[in-house]
Amino acid sequence: MSTEQNQKLAERSIPGMMNRRERFAEPEHAENTGATVRRIVTYFMREKMLVICMLAIVVSGTLCGIFAPSLQSHAVDIIAGEKAGILSQTLFFMLSVYLLYSVCGLLQGLCSARLSRNVVKQMREELFGKMMGLPVRYLDTHSHGDVMSRMTNDIENISTTVSQSLPSLFSGVLTIIGTVAIMLWYCWQLALLSFVTVLLTVFATKILSRRVRRFSRRKQMLLGQLNGTVEEMVSGYRTVVAYNHQNITADDFCRTADSLTKAGIKTDIFSGVMGPVMNCIGNIGFVIIAVFGGYFSVNGLISVGVISAFIVYAKQFSRPINEIAQIYGQIQTAIAGAERVFAVLDETEEDGCGEALAAGEKTAVTFNNVCFSYDANTTVIRNFTLTVPAGKKVALVGATGSGKTTVVNLLMRFYEIESGEILINGQNIRDIARASLRQNVAIVLQDTVLFSDTVRNNLKYGNDAATEEQLMAAARMSQCREMIELLPQGYDTVLIGSGANISQGQRQLLAIARAFVANPRILILDEATSNVDTRTEKAIQDAMQRIMQGRTSIVIAHRLSTIRDSDLIVVMDHGGIVESGSHEALLAKKGKYYELYMTQYAGFAT
Repeated sequence: MSTEQNQKLAERSIPGMMNRRERFAEPEHAENTGATVRRIVTYFMREKMLVICMLAIVVSGTLCGIFAPSLQSHAVDIIAGEKAGILSQTLFFMLSVYLLYSVCGLLQGLCSARLSRNVVKQMREELFGKMMGLPVRYLDTHSHGDVMSRMTNDIENISTTVSQSLPSLFSGVLTIIGTVAIMLWYCWQLALLSFVTVLLTVFATKILSRRVRRFSRRKQMLLGQLNGTVEEMVSGYRTVVAYNHQNITADDFCRTADSLTKAGIKTDIFSGVMGPVMNCIGNIGFVIIAVFGGYFSVNGLISVGVISAFIVYAKQFSRPINEIAQIYGQIQTAIAGAERVFAVLDETEEDGCGEALAAGEKTAVTFNNVCFSYDANTTVIRNFTLTVPAGKKVALVGATGSGKTTVVNLLMRFYEIESGEILINGQNIRDIARASLRQNVAIVLQDTVLFSDTVRNNLKYGNDAATEEQLMAAARMSQCREMIELLPQGYDTVLIGSGANISQGQRQLLAIARAFVANPRILILDEATSNVDTRTEKAIQDAMQRIMQGRTSIVIAHRLSTIRDSDLIVVMDHGGIVESGSHEALLAKKGKYYELYMTQYAGFAT
């Protein structure tokens, strides 16, 4: 990839740029809710028995909750002498129903938690497996933070909704339907009067929820901004101190913190008001039931027990309405998150088909009129023609953005060429399976990538079958054996934070040793010695000469001292080859290579 492309991609990861705008945007809504919901249902269909059990439990619990106040009404009428019956038997039934209601609530929580775990496990495994098959272009053109957010935050939102919101929604709808039906059956006049408070509840919930949602979004945005400020300060603390920006950074932090405090206060105010307002409306409902229920009772329309049941039903009716209003936003967020997850799952994976790379003692690489561009506006590689002879070392040099790294990306099939062809021993790489191609190529990048694992497993990353002798030989040739032996547990030392417990130069040495362990037919070194000192670089160069003997090697370097002994030096500019030859021959031409050489060694400005 070209440096310009890298700069664009790097911009996404800088907290003050694109990533911040993405992070602080308001929560999105699904563009196609129906299709997303239908696709989510397919995951539930894989857990049919669990879904059926949960639905049965929810229905049983809802029926118990609806039937219990009727038993209470009957008991009150028995006590008041308005109905005949055995009070102890009625109380026993009422106690049994309430106990069953509690048991259903417990089982509902267990089933929904298990269902959530299974559904999310399926999604997470599919998403991670999909990401392992995505082309490099996708990860290069999407914010890494956004991709990680889909794996973590979006999946977690789905998990919360499945385990909490969906059972509450289903139970709430059944409760509302059942409660309305039984209230109308008992006394439709009193039921209609009670529904007045429902209208007030819906109206008040809508008004307050809108404000809570608005200030909550602002609170979350400011919280993200505050975290971003802290992240920038911690990661760039040396720069902050070096430029005496402590006071400016502190002022920026305080302004954001003040805004966050105000938004938090407003959120807490409206959230806190919602409870008392709902209670007030509920009390109004109780007054309506008491007044009109008493009037209807005096006139013989209903019994005292029905009034007591109506008081319970009125509270039971308003509760799910409030819950549905509150979880509506959670469901929308979860659906939007699911849509983002499905967007990744629908991406086209790398084509794994193809034939195996033909075996051979010698490996030659040929580029024939290769053209490539990352977008339609800029051509990065123009009619690139080059032959890397078998067993030879070819160096690619040139100014920043000349296309050196892009050539390597095309050879590794991280990107597909637009025209031309790349051949390995006459075999077109488009016909070679990517796995077979990459199995025969080892690459050491400028940006060292190690994993949070032992040194031994990091070295064996490209060759699981490597023996202990091969590991030690590779470590010795890459000049890092002594360094490894000085680590607390030697080869069994765990690299924390992808190698944060060792220096950058040591990480680079381990990356080079890993390439040696892979024992590839083609070796690619992209600024592989850029992070080591001159003395270590010289030692690595000596080791490289041994490991590259008889192996086709492509070296990218800005420091020309590392490639002076190359069999062929290729000078690139604007995606094409402008010069090629040995170090001495290119200096004698006094062309582009001469300018680069003199820039580094004659003190010219770079």
